[in-house]
Amino acid sequence: MKKSSCESSSKLDRKTVERNRRIHMKDLCFKLASLIPPQHPKPSNSKDTLSQQNQFDLASSYIKQLRERIENLKERKEKAMRSQLGIDANSTIDADNAMMVRSRLPVLELRDSGSIIEVMLISGLNKNFMLYEVISVLEEEGAEVISASFSTIGDKVFHSLHAQVKISRVGVETSTVFQRLQDLIY
Repeated sequence: MKKSSCESSSKLDRKTVERNRRIHMKDLCFKLASLIPPQHPKPSNSKDTLSQQNQFDLASSYIKQLRERIENLKERKEKAMRSQLGIDANSTIDADNAMMVRSRLPVLELRDSGSIIEVMLISGLNKNFMLYEVISVLEEEGAEVISASFSTIGDKVFHSLHAQVKISRVGVETSTVFQRLQDLIY
């Protein structure tokens, strides 16, 4: 009697585990489908609701589209940075150009959009400053850093920080922030 009770309990446990797994997978599928924007093209034969396979295909094509867009934006960024630094967009950087670029580094750009401040820093690999110091300057001046990222391309490091003004009616004096950041990185 105990053996059959144990077996039925085990079967119920497996059924419960499997049901929970299916519910979890269904939830993940709904989350995936919700990430695809409504303007992303759907298959022409689609009805109001897509099958799970069609949702996966749609998500896959959307991810591929995003990857292509990222690559395109990276190329545009590289060309813009080259033009900003005075380098021909189609040339490779030779030793003379590299010296010219290094002599202009670091580059500091600060954009104030009301309650949002964007800081763009371009430095060489040999220029050492701590990102936390830049964040500290922003926070001491009344801004809260929302995001910070960096990428290395060749021998240059691109830092991008976005900060939001903590108290909107007080604001942040961007000229003071700019001066303090210049003092820090130069």
